[in-house]
Amino acid sequence: MSAIDNLPPLRDVIKLHGLSAQKALGQNFLLDLNLTTRIAREAGPLEDFEVFEVGPGPGGLTRALLACGAKRVIAIERDPRCIPALKQISDYYPGRLEIIEADALTADWTSLVSGPSKIVANLPYNIATPLLTGWIGGEEWPPFYSSLTLMFQREVAERICAQPGDKAYGRLGVLCGWRSHARRAFDVSPKAFTPPPKVTSSIVSIHPKQEFDHCAVKDLEAVTRAAFGQRRKMLRSSLKPLGGEALLEGVGIAGEKRAEELSVEQFIQLAAALQLES
Repeated sequence: MSAIDNLPPLRDVIKLHGLSAQKALGQNFLLDLNLTTRIAREAGPLEDFEVFEVGPGPGGLTRALLACGAKRVIAIERDPRCIPALKQISDYYPGRLEIIEADALTADWTSLVSGPSKIVANLPYNIATPLLTGWIGGEEWPPFYSSLTLMFQREVAERICAQPGDKAYGRLGVLCGWRSHARRAFDVSPKAFTPPPKVTSSIVSIHPKQEFDHCAVKDLEAVTRAAFGQRRKMLRSSLKPLGGEALLEGVGIAGEKRAEELSVEQFIQLAAALQLES
C-alpha cells in the first residue's frame, strides 16, 4: 500500500484509538489507501468543490479526498470513537476538514452547503438506501450536490442501475432513473474491508438530471409501491387500489403488462395521472 500523505498507516490509527467496526452502525473500514484514492478519483475533479462524506470512520477515504485536492471535506460521523482519528487528519490539513458529529439521516444538508458540492462516501450499509432515496427524492430540484459517488452492497447497486426487464429492476431503479443517470463504476472485494463483509460492494456514480418529466414524489412512490409490491400480477390488478384499468387506459398502458415491463417514463406518466385524479 503506497502512502498518499505522511500520516500513520490506517491499521496503526485503528490500533492507536482502539477502533473496531460495529455491526450496529453498519461499519466496515476501508484500509487500502490505493482503493480509497480510486474512489476519490471516480468522483472527478474535486478542487472547486466541498465534498460531503458520510461515515468516515478512521478516515481512509477522507485522507484520499483531501490528498486528491478537495477544496474542503465535511465529514459527518455518528460514532464518537472515530472523532480523535479524524481530528488528527484535520490537524494535518488545516482549514480543509470539518468534522460534524451527527446522524446523517437527520442532518440538514442544505444548511451545511456554502458552494458547489459533491457527496463521496463508503456508506454504512444499514442507512445507505434511506440516504440515497432522500437525496434523489428531495422536493427541491436541482439538488445541492453535482454528483454522488457512493459505495453500496452490490445487490443494492444493481437495483439502482437496473433497467426495465432486469431482474433487479424495481422501485429504486425507477426513482434513480427518473431524476439521475446512475452507473456502476467498479466492484470492491470483501477482502478490502476490516472486518470483511459477507457480500461484494460496488461503487456507483450518480449524476442528477437537469431536465426530466415532472410528477410528485409521493405519487411516484405510491405507483411503484403498488406495482412492484405485487410484481407477478398484471398491472390492472396490482394498481387496482389506485384506479387500476382506468388509470392505465388514461396513459395508454395495457392492463396485462407487469411492473418490470414498464419504462421509467411510463411510471412517471402513471404518477402524473394519479396526481390529476387525486
